[in-house]
Amino acid sequence: MPIQEKNYWGTTVASSTLAAAPEFPNSVDVAVIGAGYCGLSAARTLAKRGVSVAVLEAETFGWGASSRNGGMVLTGMKLPAPTLIRRYGIETVRKMYAASLETMDCVEQIVHEEKIECDFSRCGHLEVACKQAHFDSYEETAALTRREFHHELRIIPKSELRAEIGSDIYFGGMVDEASAGLNPARYVAGLAGAAQRAGARLFDHTRVTSVEPETRNGARKFRVVTPKGALTAREVILASGAYTTEATPALRKKIIPIGSYIIATEILPADLARELSPRNRMIYDSKHFLYYYRLTPDNRMLFGGRAAFFPETENTVRQSAEILRRGMVDVYSQLLDTKVEFVWGGTLDFTLDVMPHAGKIDDMYFAAGFAGHGVAAATWFGAKLAGVICGEPNDIPFDGIKFPAAPFGLRSGNTWALPLAGAWYRILDFFT
Repeated sequence: MPIQEKNYWGTTVASSTLAAAPEFPNSVDVAVIGAGYCGLSAARTLAKRGVSVAVLEAETFGWGASSRNGGMVLTGMKLPAPTLIRRYGIETVRKMYAASLETMDCVEQIVHEEKIECDFSRCGHLEVACKQAHFDSYEETAALTRREFHHELRIIPKSELRAEIGSDIYFGGMVDEASAGLNPARYVAGLAGAAQRAGARLFDHTRVTSVEPETRNGARKFRVVTPKGALTAREVILASGAYTTEATPALRKKIIPIGSYIIATEILPADLARELSPRNRMIYDSKHFLYYYRLTPDNRMLFGGRAAFFPETENTVRQSAEILRRGMVDVYSQLLDTKVEFVWGGTLDFTLDVMPHAGKIDDMYFAAGFAGHGVAAATWFGAKLAGVICGEPNDIPFDGIKFPAAPFGLRSGNTWALPLAGAWYRILDFFT
């Protein structure tokens, strides 16, 4: 079978069971721009509390990174804890880490409450060390995490690593049992259904072309314009992530869209699958320019990474297939003759400081910058922003931290410098 340039996860989802789109409203309490995890989670929470909400999606529901990622539901954050502590102080980082653990419970609760069949499993994640120095740092990381965040990480020496991964190229590993895996396309489809059942009105193929503040009867509102018409909203949530457009320029200039690419093999024999990943972990390596991989529920090896930093195009997807296949065989020589059946790409929303951010921008609520942790983080941020709109205290520890704009060559719409960023990460991987 030739490689299919399509999202494997998308082949596991039946045709949409959502009700037909309702008549486009003239006004709502809250307009949500973007129907990924963040936007749909916010809409679900708002609708359950009796708030009228419309979700406006430029493509189909979950079309972006929400259906195209590796399905890894991970604890922690992109940056190491010592870096975060130096930047924000221990008290703030304790709250951030606690929030990262809370995101896991948030996803699990939604899956169970809404009966979403998405193969959710608390299988844990394994980080593998590409250098001895990386492994040497794990003990300090585990001790700090236990002492400051009251969370356990387990160190796996090289001599015991075969119990976790069928590869001998790494110097050891570190396991977090709290992480999980799921089918991201089924999860986001289930989230859309849950939001709609709660009363949210969902509109796909409804690109927002402009958002303008206006005053009506002395009250501040927003006029949200789409090809289907314009509506007035008391509040707006920007949940467009890496696909943020010129309709909301203040947020767009802070987002760095980075391509991430994935291959999926043919279905593997059960004994080979067990050899490659004996505990069925979510696995990623310790490099800046990292690989991440896992078994799918039907025993394919799914292998992803930043094969090209540019957002996905036909060319970058095709080029990535062979790059990732070579990487996969470097890790797992057992897969040398295994066929790759799927390759696809997606775009992640990074920020210059590699941190998630939330709060208000141009008086609109937003959350962005999930940097590969979006399955859990975006779901949680959406629910938290909805809570704030409903009058709950704002206890989001990422709200209020400095949010730097991206340099011109890296921000959305001006990504000519992304290959330079990729080269920089490769240099870091060589020297660190």
